This record gives sequence, C-alpha cells and structure tokens, in this order.
Amino acid sequence: MAPNMRPFAAANILAKLARPSPASSRAQWTSRPVFQQMALRQSIRQQSTEVPKVAVKPKKKRAGFFRWTWRLSKLAAVGGAGYVGYGIWEMRNPDDQPPPDPSKKTLVILGTGWGAVSLLKKLDTENYNVIVISPRNYFLFTPLLPSCTVGTIEHRSIMEPIRNFLRHKKASVKFYEAEANKIDYEKRVIHISDDSDIKGDVHKTEVPFDMLVVGVGAENATFGIPGVREHGLFLKEVGDAQRIRNRIMDCCETATFKDQHPDEIKRLLHMVVVGGGPTGVEFAGELQDFFNSDLKKWIPDITDSFKVTLVEALPNVLPMFSKQLIDYTEKTFKEETITIRTKTMVKRVTEKFIEAESVGPDGKKVLEKIPYGLLVWATGNALRPVVKDLINQLPAQADSRRGLAVNEYLVVKGAENVWAVGDCAVANYAPTAQVAAQEGAWLARMFNQMAKTTEVQAKLGELSLAQEKAPNKEARDKVFDEIKDLQKVLRKVKQINPFEYTHNGSLAYIGSDKAVADIPWFVGNFATGGTLTYFFWRSAYVSMCFSTRNRILVCVDWVKSKVFGRDVSRV
Repeated sequence: MAPNMRPFAAANILAKLARPSPASSRAQWTSRPVFQQMALRQSIRQQSTEVPKVAVKPKKKRAGFFRWTWRLSKLAAVGGAGYVGYGIWEMRNPDDQPPPDPSKKTLVILGTGWGAVSLLKKLDTENYNVIVISPRNYFLFTPLLPSCTVGTIEHRSIMEPIRNFLRHKKASVKFYEAEANKIDYEKRVIHISDDSDIKGDVHKTEVPFDMLVVGVGAENATFGIPGVREHGLFLKEVGDAQRIRNRIMDCCETATFKDQHPDEIKRLLHMVVVGGGPTGVEFAGELQDFFNSDLKKWIPDITDSFKVTLVEALPNVLPMFSKQLIDYTEKTFKEETITIRTKTMVKRVTEKFIEAESVGPDGKKVLEKIPYGLLVWATGNALRPVVKDLINQLPAQADSRRGLAVNEYLVVKGAENVWAVGDCAVANYAPTAQVAAQEGAWLARMFNQMAKTTEVQAKLGELSLAQEKAPNKEARDKVFDEIKDLQKVLRKVKQINPFEYTHNGSLAYIGSDKAVADIPWFVGNFATGGTLTYFFWRSAYVSMCFSTRNRILVCVDWVKSKVFGRDVSRV
C-alpha cells in the first residue's frame, strides 16, 4: 500500500471498531469508560478530516531561460542605444585642434570623392599641413544615388558635410570650396577660383604645395554623340538626381494634360536609360518600382502607357557579373516589363527621339528612331579640364588618354611628389568607388609611414651628434645601442609594399525588392540573386555609409517610403 493512503485505511478500521452492530452497539459503547469514548471520537474526527498528500512533479525551468534571455536583450538594447548616443554626442562636439605647423610640408588634396575622403579618413594630419580643395563641400555616397531619383531616399541622407568630418581630425585641416582651374607643376602652385553665386572681393588665387594628391574624379562622357549633353540627363551628382526626379513628374503631368494626343502620351511616358552597368540597371529598377508602387496609384491615367527601356551597346547588361546573374537580371527585367535593347548604339539625340543603330536578326545593322520623354545617360567617363592640362605639362603622359598614368605606388608618371587616385587615375583597375576607396586608404598609410621615416631619420641625426660629443665609452655605447634600435625601426618603416587592389565583390539592385551579388569566395565566386540578396544589399550599403548620421537617415528614409510611399510632388 502506498504511504499516502495509510491515513484513510487507519480511519476506516477505527470507524469499523467504533461502529457496533445494531443489536449490541448500545451495550458495547456504554460499557466503555467515558475517557475512552472521548479519545476514540477525537481520533476518528482528526483522521476523517486529514487531506492526502499528493506528490507534485517539479516544473521544468524553461521560464528562467526566457526570463534571462529577455533581460540580456534589454541590456543589449540599452547598451547599443548608449553607444549610438555617445557617438552622436561625440560627432556634435569636436575637440579643439592645434593650428598648422609652418615647419611641416603642405599636402594639398583635390576633391572630396571616394579616393580623397578615404585618404583623409586614415591620414594623420599632425604630420602635414593639409589643405583640401573641392567645388562641393560634402562627400556623396554614390551607390545610393539612383534611389534619390525617385524619392526612395532623400539626397541629404547620403551626403556628409566635409567640414563635419575634418573637424574631428587631430590637427586642423584647411578647406576651400573652389574649383581647381590649373595645376602649375613647375611653380608648384594650384590656381583656384570661387565659382559660387556669391563672390567676395577675392575670388581667384593660388595655393602652393609640397605634395599633391589629385582626386577630382571624372565627368560624363558623351563619346562625341550630338545632342546628348543638350537633351540628356546624367546621374553623377546630387543635382543630376534632382533634375531626373523633376523630369519624371513633368513627363507624367504633361502626359495627362487635356486633349493630349495618344502618340504624344506614349512618347512622354517612355523613359530611356542608356548604359547597362550597375548605375543604369539600378536606376531602371528603381524607376519601375516607383511606377508600380506609387505612380499608377495616384495617376491611374498613365498605367497603360508608362514604359522603361534600357539601351546597351554590349551584348548584355552588367558585364562585370557572372553569366548566371546576367541571365537572372534579364529574366527579372522581363517580368517587370522593362525592355532591354542590347547591341544598340546611340548615334544622335534630338529633343524628342533617339537615333540608334541596332543589329537585326539577319545580322544587318538597322537605324531606327526611338521616341522618349526622359533620357538618362549613365555610361562613360571623360577627363576633367584640370587633368587634361596637367597631362599636357608632363612629357611622360603623352600617351595618356583615359587619365593620369600612375605607377604601382600611385605616383603620377613624370612628376615628383604628385599622386592620383580614383577615376582620374589610370592604374589598370576598373574606375569604381571600391577601387578609389582602397587607393585612398593605401595612400594614407604610405604618407603616415613617410612621416614616421622622416621623424626616425631626424632622431638618428641627433643621436649621431650625441655620440660624437659623448664624454666616455659607456655613454657612447649607450647612444650606439639606441642608434641600432632606431635603424631597425627605420628598415621596417621603409618597407612599403606597392598598391594592390582586393576585389570585395559586386552588388546591384534590379527592382521588385531583388538584388544580385557576385562575391569572391575562397578560390571562386559566390553568385546569388533574389529577395534575400536584396536584404544583404541593403545591409551592406548601410554599413558602408560614411557616418552614423548617414546610416540612421537612410534607414529612416527606407521605412518612410515603405509606409507612406514615395512623394509624387514636383519641386
């Protein structure tokens, strides 16, 4: 019998003993002593009211695990918020900077693009008197510029004021918002001018330099095709994105004007993108998203006439990607009703149509007219005038056509103490933001090592004099040991490896919340495309944004456009 059932069994036995048979119950009960009767009654009463004890199984401690996980999550959230908050406070409250040291060399950096800003980011400005010259006082995160053309992201979210950045360097950096008109290599001066709308008494001057880094980038190439610059829109600067945004809405509103002819409506709503690289593909995808998500909701009259066409002279789009991703992109564009015209070369551009030469099914070349409302030219780079002028000054650059030819240390051939980075330099690499950023970072490390070399050599000179004036052998030996140590440091510092580009992969957004990625993976490449790749594309670009401010603003813009839609008003 189970132990917890014993009280009930004892109670039953006592109850039977206490309950006499009907015939003799009265006699048996009254024959017992009174105290025995009372004790028996009390025992029966206690045992009959006793509750049996049931064994309770111990509960599993799952609640404790979830409770601690929740606490750690809250702690991590608070810590992350504190870290971001401190970063914002630090950004808003820069420390005082020491003034320039006249005894140090003057390093002039032209431009505020990927190469120049990557250089400034890692450069120890205490080693030089640094001067930055650029017509724009901000850094632009160009990979997200196509998103600005349709309002997915506001343009100021991908702009970082250059002065905010320079104020956080160890030593002060001079910045001049000006256009570099000419580099006089012989006199070692740069002629600059203030091209802003408001000019002071002095709006042209010269800036001398000891060391020069040219990072002015490139301008849009039209390949000598008539009408491109007059009628087409480019996609390289913030102003370009704003003009495209206004032109899209102009075409839509004009197409809905009263009594507009159907042929004219089709022309106005035909958006043509020339260039099948990442910029052209991303813009075409963003434009089709804009139409599918917003334009046809608010302007339903244009639903049947809106069309996007991508024109590319090569046999396929995204030539730097793998064949698998090229096919996936073309298939996705077909699903999105974006027309791809490969092997099509633009010959002339007028106000209302494009003359293009394409190869027909029979292999013959066909010249046709393509009407358009918006033309975006997203292909080719050309030299800026200041770079052309410098090339003409250097005999060693006589054969340079695409930019300043540089050696493996990014030194401009035929020049001394002049370097070039980014799209204005020819270093046997593709003119991409990734290449320019790595060139700038490498150049900063080299400049820091050069400054350290100069510092060590100065100390060696001082120790050499100290050894000559040492009073005894013990003092001379002590100085000699210091000289040997510094010589070891000098040998290490002088070992500067030439620049070598490391490809980190290629990304492109193709519309409909899909992206493609071609990423190096061990000895091969990892090619992927789809919605998951789209989230990777977003996270990669957010992490690559210049500052915490940019990252927060970009994420807020994405949420805002998803919840409220893109703005269809015209500014």
